[in-house]
Amino acid sequence: MSYTIKDILRMEVAPALGCTEPSAVALAAAAAASLLPCRTIDGIELWVDPNIYKNGFAVSIPGAEGESGIDLSAALGAFGGDPHLKLEVLRPISRETLRASKGLVARKSVIVNVLNEKRSGIYIRAQLRSGRQMAEAVIEDVHDNIVSLSLDGIPVRGHPLLCGTSKSQNNIRALEEWLANRSLQELIALLDDLDGDDLAFLHEGVDQNTKLAEYGLTYGPGLGVGLALERLVREGLLKKDMVLAARILTSAASDARMAGVNMPAMSSAGSGNHGLTAILPIWAVKDYVTCDDEDCVLRAIALSHVITAHIKAHTGRLSAICGCSIAAGAGATGGITYLMGGSHRHIAGAIKNVIGDLAGVICDGAKAGCSLKLATAAGTAVQSALFALHGLDIQPTDGIVAVSSEETMRNVGQLSTQGMIETDRTILEIMVQKRFEN
Repeated sequence: MSYTIKDILRMEVAPALGCTEPSAVALAAAAAASLLPCRTIDGIELWVDPNIYKNGFAVSIPGAEGESGIDLSAALGAFGGDPHLKLEVLRPISRETLRASKGLVARKSVIVNVLNEKRSGIYIRAQLRSGRQMAEAVIEDVHDNIVSLSLDGIPVRGHPLLCGTSKSQNNIRALEEWLANRSLQELIALLDDLDGDDLAFLHEGVDQNTKLAEYGLTYGPGLGVGLALERLVREGLLKKDMVLAARILTSAASDARMAGVNMPAMSSAGSGNHGLTAILPIWAVKDYVTCDDEDCVLRAIALSHVITAHIKAHTGRLSAICGCSIAAGAGATGGITYLMGGSHRHIAGAIKNVIGDLAGVICDGAKAGCSLKLATAAGTAVQSALFALHGLDIQPTDGIVAVSSEETMRNVGQLSTQGMIETDRTILEIMVQKRFEN
């Protein structure tokens, strides 16, 4: 089977409100709650894979007034989430919803189980009790891929939340296998099929993510990295060039998103922060280069999404490696190099430069500090593109960098899926220990 750029954008790029892991938990709970006659919830039990737990551990939830937690995310979804909104499930929640949800959590009526057995991909199972009734929803592989629903142990078939989705397990796995086996030249060639609808959708992503950045630069939420960098420019301590412009715009958007600001991000490969990294460095760089029209920038962003999805097909959706640095950072540098007139050879060199530079960045969960990592990824993406355009490429004798960008990306996948299993387990153990100590 073959895929088009439209297929990839439809399956890999989507709006998401808040961090995608707690949003996915809320989606599972909301889907289960939708099966009940009323939303009188007596208790919730969750089973999640370790990476869902890791990324939902400390990040603020939209509409939750700075609160965080997998348990609260589930309760919010159960009491007030709209599962038909997918990863914007928490858009309708109110203060009343928050009050009821915090009450359920305070009564210790939300139980979170972290699965210990080795699993590949995302897994969330939400079981809700309401009187004598029990409703359940399961999400697998992709954050909004609801694979089963049941009420009182009886499977619910033909439900709208299950039917008509392009993100079934078989489809997403087939796409990932197809992407993993494409050459960089084939990925670039996909851009020839972009049409007006695709470009409009890509522009929608720019609009959503720049609005987050504008909020971050105006109010300085979260860690406030973007605003701090901009202040350093105004004080004359830093000079704003294209590298710093990319860092400011990208980190400011992450500041807003990680603080739980109630505004959606256009995600990429299942992550809002990936979407910020894949889009915003390119949008920042456009002001420093000459391009004929905006469509050229949007084509570069499309390439960034495709490269990001290509690398995630090797590394998996969630891992011990920071995907914003490695996958979306590589996507951004590919898009920037394309925007600046680089050839296939230049794009390959830029990707290898990013991977050679940032391959050691770990993912220790979603939180305010991610803005620092996004600032690093954005700046490195621009720098790597500039280096490649001037003939500076990391040599294939260096570490995991190979002769081709394709082989280098496969090596990253091997590092992620085989080499860092124990690292991921250790990261989670440290985070859990911190929770008990506090």
